[in-house]
Amino acid sequence: MDAVRSYLKDRGGVVGVSVVDSRGRVRGIHTRRRFVTASVIKAMLLVSYLRKVNYQDRGLSRYERSYLRPMIRVSSNSAATWAYYRVGDRSLRRLARRADMNQFWICCSWGYAHFSARDQAKFFSRLQALTPPRFRDYATHLLRSIVPSQSWGIPSIARPRGFSVFFKGGWRSTARGQLVHQASLVRYRRTRFSLAILTDGNPSMGYGIKTIEGITRRLLRAKPR
Repeated sequence: MDAVRSYLKDRGGVVGVSVVDSRGRVRGIHTRRRFVTASVIKAMLLVSYLRKVNYQDRGLSRYERSYLRPMIRVSSNSAATWAYYRVGDRSLRRLARRADMNQFWICCSWGYAHFSARDQAKFFSRLQALTPPRFRDYATHLLRSIVPSQSWGIPSIARPRGFSVFFKGGWRSTARGQLVHQASLVRYRRTRFSLAILTDGNPSMGYGIKTIEGITRRLLRAKPR
């Protein structure tokens, strides 16, 4: 984190970074700073929907998969709205409580919910525990097979170094500038940790992506031990 702090001194915008390590310890920089969620919340929509279907004691239909898959793999907003109308704020708040997300807020729209880097690191650290067992392989498959054009940031640095990455990104314009987020579960053999990097006030999307990649590069070893 000292290397990240030094790096961020020369970067513009506002940033929140949080890591939940393999022992469950939380570390980071501005971990509780709240940001608009943008499309990162689609991972929560996925898990919330899968929990609903599991409660109904059934599998997913082809129709449901036709929405959930593009919601994650290509970040479809219309698919996210379809899922949101079927789970609602109450289910998302309940999921956030189970994940120990203390800064999560939502009302009436998935696109304007708020959370912190700590919140998303907590969520991704508990991703598999929060997902019903019958749907765990399905959820992790979607979160590791996001289209290459959206696999910038954390996976672009971590995967060449030998890590498996399950993630969701988000981006949009705000009053501050350009918002660019990523949250992830990162694994190497039996070691696993979560990493969330939230940024706003970037002059461009490319600048935000570079910030996320710079932070990731300073946090991960060149080759895992």
